[in-house]
Amino acid sequence: MTRQIKLGAFLPGGGQHIAAWRHPGSPADGATSFEFHKQLAQTAERGLFDAYFLADNLSVGLGGREGGNAKIAGFEPVTLFAALAPLTTHLGFIATASTTYEEPYTLARKFASLDLLSNGRAGWNVVTSAGDDTARNFNRDKQPAHADRYARAHEHVEAVKALWDSWEDDAFIRDKQTGRFYDTDKVHDIAYKGAHFSVKGPLNVPRPVQGHPVVVQAGQSEDGRRLAAVSAEVIFTAHQNLASAQEFYRDIKARVNTAGRNPDHVLIMPGVAPFVGRAEEEARAKYQQLNDLILPEDGVAFLNGLAGGTLDLRGYPLDGPLPLSDETEGMKSRQALIRQIADEHGFTIRQLYQWVATARGHYTVVGSADQVADELEEWFGNEAADGFNILPPWLPGALDDFVDLVIPELQRRGLFRTAYEGQTLRENLGLPRPVNPWTAARASLQAAE
Repeated sequence: MTRQIKLGAFLPGGGQHIAAWRHPGSPADGATSFEFHKQLAQTAERGLFDAYFLADNLSVGLGGREGGNAKIAGFEPVTLFAALAPLTTHLGFIATASTTYEEPYTLARKFASLDLLSNGRAGWNVVTSAGDDTARNFNRDKQPAHADRYARAHEHVEAVKALWDSWEDDAFIRDKQTGRFYDTDKVHDIAYKGAHFSVKGPLNVPRPVQGHPVVVQAGQSEDGRRLAAVSAEVIFTAHQNLASAQEFYRDIKARVNTAGRNPDHVLIMPGVAPFVGRAEEEARAKYQQLNDLILPEDGVAFLNGLAGGTLDLRGYPLDGPLPLSDETEGMKSRQALIRQIADEHGFTIRQLYQWVATARGHYTVVGSADQVADELEEWFGNEAADGFNILPPWLPGALDDFVDLVIPELQRRGLFRTAYEGQTLRENLGLPRPVNPWTAARASLQAAE
């Protein structure tokens, strides 16, 4: 088959831009309105998106305490997606969950349940959860060191995958005549032992429809790249230009190959925030309208949050440069990206928060449907992306614009599907279903005999 773009829809109900909730076309309570999320999911499915993607925070955070950002409070993603799954038929649901503050067993059963409820449309976005504010909500005074969080994440993902495999696909017999409910030879303790986790198993949920829910990962630091190479199937990444995206793409594909995995089975999907108009002038007017709604105190609080809470910009002149700061134990890749943006453009604090307000360091595209499609096609065709996570700056308008204007142009170019290929998220993404290792071992033994 001809290679085509994969698309995720990143749809926090409060909008992606920090002032989105103030937009006259957006509901002010969108973050906690189920009917609004239902509308967004059905629009994304109408646009043939692969998945509805939601980030998640485990604290309000410094930026939320100081500003008016609607993203400070919203639904827990797995709960929301369990409610949305019966209202859709093909759209995948990728929920964020933390390896730092959740146990493998409870996380594995949540996502296995979501996969069963959705008939195979679940995905897990693996995050390590930065920030001391979050740590203080989970019986800690400070966040674990960056390297420690990633060491824990490696073990966590291994244990979760083993739990998903603890029941073989055909373990449940459910024979009412004989009273035999399951085959005891096809359920297994995983007996996982590591530096961070000890998990006996088996899981008390059957093997997921997809074998494993699709594993997504978003870190792009050195530790993040190492984790992605051995465990991720989709990588959500942030880049400001083609060259940076190409470096990341080529590096990850090489690491995946070195890890003994098929690079074609790891999809790299940079985030893109599109402002789309029927002409470029209309798109630029939409961009300016949103930026004009940013309150300065919200912009400063937003940058404070992205900087990990240690660079306090309050009191610095808005039209002066971003002050120097030390790297923290927070989101190292995002801290570096924000500094790169400020330095490359010579931005003042005000200009910096206006630039990153749309998508928190992801690539912002402003233009007509043709111009937006040109940008996506260039990245897709030049070893920078296998697809994109689309971050509509405000909702529902920017999502509607993309579905109604950009999707038809991508389809006209043969770059995007005109119908879903399958029923499960894996089928639509073109990813193989993992083989159960217990089943494979039995088959190998039988073949040897």
